[in-house]
Amino acid sequence: MNKVEPRTLPGFMELYPNEQIVFNNIKKVIEETYQSYGFYPLDTPVIESSDVLLAKAGGETEKQIYRFTKGDNDLSLRFDLTVPLAKYVAKRYNELTFPFKRYQIGKVYRGERPQKGRFREFYQCDIDVIGDESLSIMFDAEMPSIIYDIFKKLNIGDFVIRINNRKVLGGFFEYLELTDKITDILRIIDKLEKIGTDKVISLLEELSIPKDKIDKIINFINVKGTNNEKIKSLKDMNINNDNFITGLNELETVINTMKLMEINEDNFEIDLTIARGLDYYTGTVYETILKDYPGIGSVCSGGRYDDLAGFYTDKKLPGVGISIGLTRLFDQLLDNNIININEASITDMLIIPFCEDYEYIFKVYNTLKKNNIKVDICYMDKGFKQKMKYANKINAKYVILIGEDEIKENVISLKNMVTGEQEKLTIEELLERKL
Repeated sequence: MNKVEPRTLPGFMELYPNEQIVFNNIKKVIEETYQSYGFYPLDTPVIESSDVLLAKAGGETEKQIYRFTKGDNDLSLRFDLTVPLAKYVAKRYNELTFPFKRYQIGKVYRGERPQKGRFREFYQCDIDVIGDESLSIMFDAEMPSIIYDIFKKLNIGDFVIRINNRKVLGGFFEYLELTDKITDILRIIDKLEKIGTDKVISLLEELSIPKDKIDKIINFINVKGTNNEKIKSLKDMNINNDNFITGLNELETVINTMKLMEINEDNFEIDLTIARGLDYYTGTVYETILKDYPGIGSVCSGGRYDDLAGFYTDKKLPGVGISIGLTRLFDQLLDNNIININEASITDMLIIPFCEDYEYIFKVYNTLKKNNIKVDICYMDKGFKQKMKYANKINAKYVILIGEDEIKENVISLKNMVTGEQEKLTIEELLERKL
């Protein structure tokens, strides 16, 4: 019989156990932080009817969809978590309480060419607040507070949350009478960090924008100073455009509220080059960068949008949200040696028996379990060295040795796998240690 070669398709992440432990720990931090801000869990189907899932899709997005038929059904795998959310809210509008705060952590699928940092199957960690007709700007300030808490808890390096407002950008270009070129201009300035100022100027010239207006654009996006100084500089421009004024007021409200939320100002800044989602976001936008690893790119992004579900319902459902691409983030953290996977373990204590009297062994085991200690038993029919080698490989913090002498004395022998120290303790003394 011919054997099938065991292989994993390109673009699909498959981790070693110690890597998976760290991955799960990161996911747990994100989920618990989302919950702490009052977001409710949501889990939508991985497979949807194609006409529902692709209601707004087009261009490159539609080309990347995994689409197939089963019987008479035209089906597709979800390519993000936003479209399923839109469907969910439109379908259950009458039963939901608004503002509707939800989080979802799940896999999505995109059939793009796999390359470093790009996956065909990957986890997204999304939160969104959806309003009915309107949504308070205060939620725009809550989002960076959540980002701040998550990355402080993850402790993967210093970070900065870059914040802008699309109304400020759009209003400024309207003021310069460049309304018909806004999308192209945004696409160019969004590349500033990658291509540099000279290339940006060159690309703007290709749009036939007069030199004096190009100079104003460059000066505008390069406004310097603290967040308060940038707000003041924007006000001092005296730009008479309703869109600009509204966006600037929103931006100032978000920044001031973030300070009230005690977010360290070293961790956020106004950045007028941030555009994000050229045809989607309409107000506040965010990007989060690890300061020591800018090459990784944004590790958490999002923003405000006017209409979540316009392709499903006539109801106006504005929202604001953020997303963390967990699979890509984890892959980058591994590559840059930012996280330590070598000490990852799910076992605090490993019991190694040296006799066949399992009554006492299970008494110890059950007592530890009832006290929420992660404990396992080594049932290997091998020698002491092999069992200790196994304990080292699974990164057990402690080993509990139980033989006939321990049973007679009603104790256990506890070995610290880091220091090598070993001592005899009663079960009560072990619990008192709170190891």
